Amino acid sequence: MEDTLKEYNLIVNQCRSLFEKKMKDYGVAWRILRVPSLTDQIFIKAQRIRSLQTQKEQKIDEGQESEFIGIVNYSIMALIQLDRGVSELPDLSHEVALQLYDNQIEQIQNLMIKKNHDYGEAWRDMRVSSLTDLILQKLLRVKQIEENKGKTLVSEGIDANYQDMVNYAIFSLIHLNYERF
Repeated sequence: MEDTLKEYNLIVNQCRSLFEKKMKDYGVAWRILRVPSLTDQIFIKAQRIRSLQTQKEQKIDEGQESEFIGIVNYSIMALIQLDRGVSELPDLSHEVALQLYDNQIEQIQNLMIKKNHDYGEAWRDMRVSSLTDLILQKLLRVKQIEENKGKTLVSEGIDANYQDMVNYAIFSLIHLNYERF
């Protein structure tokens, strides 16, 4: 578990760094996105990853890693939107946006620690392609919950699905970066 936390935090720092740099370029324009728009953005990234995993030819010079980082960051944006609501205009300072990012990642990491304990680090024996499929499945679940106006009968809500997607994407990035650790 000690290695997992070290690897997890290295990946989180990489994702957060990109989030912060993009905020310097674009501000917090993402605050105007409705949650289903963020879901669709994540879906596009997950579909591209699956295409990269199944097709022989790649025409854009960006690999799976950048797409998994996008899944982490867009999922965190979605969680912030769920918590704060959508804004008509960018309404957060960079400092507040980073604090909200950190708060979300702390909750997600705490969830990972609990699940990782109960599941015995089973993700380490999983393929990146399987983690990709699980992300796509979670996205389809989120889309259905969104169609149901956020209501579920017995299932976890949208936020839990986004949290799982973040963890699956981070696990995938750990697998893809394993040689660097």
